[in-house]
Amino acid sequence: MDFRIAAAEHYCRSFVPMENARRNSGKKSTARPSVISLEAGKLPPQAVDFEQAVLGAMMIDRRAVDKAINILQDNTDVFYKPEHREIYRSVINLYNNTKPIDLLTVSNDLKMRGELDGAGGDFYLVQLTQKVSSAANIEFHARIVQQKFFQRELIALSSDLINKSYDDSTDVFDLLDEAESGIFNITNSNIKKSYEKADDLVQQAIKRIEELSKQEGGISGLPSGFRDVDKVTAGWQASDLIVIAARPGMGKTAFIVSMAKNMAIKHQVPVALFSLEMSSVQLITRMISSETGITSNKLREGSLQQYEWDILYQKVKDLEKAPIYIDETPGLSLLEFRAKARRLVSQGVKIIFIDYLQLMTVGQSQKVGNREQEISTISRTLKAMAKELKIPIIALSQLSRGVEAQTGQSNHKRPMLQHLRESGAIEQDADIVSFIYRPEYYNFDTWEDGSPTANQAEFIIAKHRNGDLKNIRLAFIGNLAQFRDLDEVPQAAQGFAIEDSYESSINSLSTSPQSGTTGGFDPRALPTDAFDSSINRNIPPAGPMPTQDDDEMPF
Repeated sequence: MDFRIAAAEHYCRSFVPMENARRNSGKKSTARPSVISLEAGKLPPQAVDFEQAVLGAMMIDRRAVDKAINILQDNTDVFYKPEHREIYRSVINLYNNTKPIDLLTVSNDLKMRGELDGAGGDFYLVQLTQKVSSAANIEFHARIVQQKFFQRELIALSSDLINKSYDDSTDVFDLLDEAESGIFNITNSNIKKSYEKADDLVQQAIKRIEELSKQEGGISGLPSGFRDVDKVTAGWQASDLIVIAARPGMGKTAFIVSMAKNMAIKHQVPVALFSLEMSSVQLITRMISSETGITSNKLREGSLQQYEWDILYQKVKDLEKAPIYIDETPGLSLLEFRAKARRLVSQGVKIIFIDYLQLMTVGQSQKVGNREQEISTISRTLKAMAKELKIPIIALSQLSRGVEAQTGQSNHKRPMLQHLRESGAIEQDADIVSFIYRPEYYNFDTWEDGSPTANQAEFIIAKHRNGDLKNIRLAFIGNLAQFRDLDEVPQAAQGFAIEDSYESSINSLSTSPQSGTTGGFDPRALPTDAFDSSINRNIPPAGPMPTQDDDEMPF
């Protein structure tokens, strides 16, 4: 009996686990292993062996110190181990005080700061010097240490962004701004261009001069489309910050629109225009007016006659093909500008226009003082971007009311450098500071030499870091919001009023004896390509044409 009870108990003890195992055989086990392997975990990027090699080389060879500091700079955080950070801090202290750097001096500096034990003691310092026999590869080792630091910084930034992204109270645009700012700070604060030897620079300069000697017109930079301006500047130069300033109503936007159109259409130079004041469509409408000769008022109202529609469709073909990029982001921040500018330059853009500087912001991530300090930060950043991207950046700027406050006839209320608004840093940072001045705006009928001022403007180069200063007269066609070389517009050169471009030509043709007409418009007077538009029509046969009403065209 006892035997049977014992056998039954043994059966239950063996059967139940087997039955449970059979039932759970199809289920995924959730039990954790009793032993966790460290290989499954993650460690921050590090290169401790290379850190030891760098520190050891600096303590046995003075020349290695210069090479390493040129790469790592004075940032102790590039080292992963805390002991190495303290040792490198002592090296920096000795280097800044122009003291010898070796095993003994580093040990003594650590003792003076009470960090010798925290750095591993004298025994560890001796070990570091024994790990390297030569400092020949110090630069290679230092760059690996720096790369690991960049990886740790990116991980820390990404982790912070991930945590904030899960927070519903975080503003997503502020977070994007912070992300870009963080990445920019990592690169900008740690990646510096090294110096170059004089012999290399001389060879580069000679090669550049030889290339320029083969070019016609003496233009070494990007042509502006204004002949006399290019004679003084030799074209807009790479890495230059050019500031064009004027009082409201002088035609700042009209000037850069005329210039951008000239560069993109005549010279096929890809241009980018950041418009913080006007919309993209408004700017393009100005370019269309300038290119077609149809006044902006007519384009805004859409009150075009048939021949003007034909001219419009024909002339915009060149503008459609022009490499022009327009960004109309209001309140553009420096971080946004940096990101967009880099992207545009990578797509082939050769020059950037900004309309205008005082409407830019530093962004919420950067804390500055008053408005003057903010403008200083903006102008300094624009100059840095011009150097980084190796392109000219042209920024418009406002002038103070001090221009109007000037009295007397001596300068005709001409602007000067002291009238730059909100910051004197603009004058310091810019390579070229120029002004647009139209005396006609102030009811001055003649220039100082007695010539008429009607439909004329002056481009004043008041600061030129690498060239001459000069006042250059240009023609200004107000109804087209267009600037041109003075000799291209005879009426402006002579001080006469400029009538509506194509309309005045048509009216003069209608009464011209050479046209063989007594009224209306002779299409034979236009270039033959003026009829290649998308509008279907029948061109009348050659010969005298019947008189037409002013609003009706014969095709």
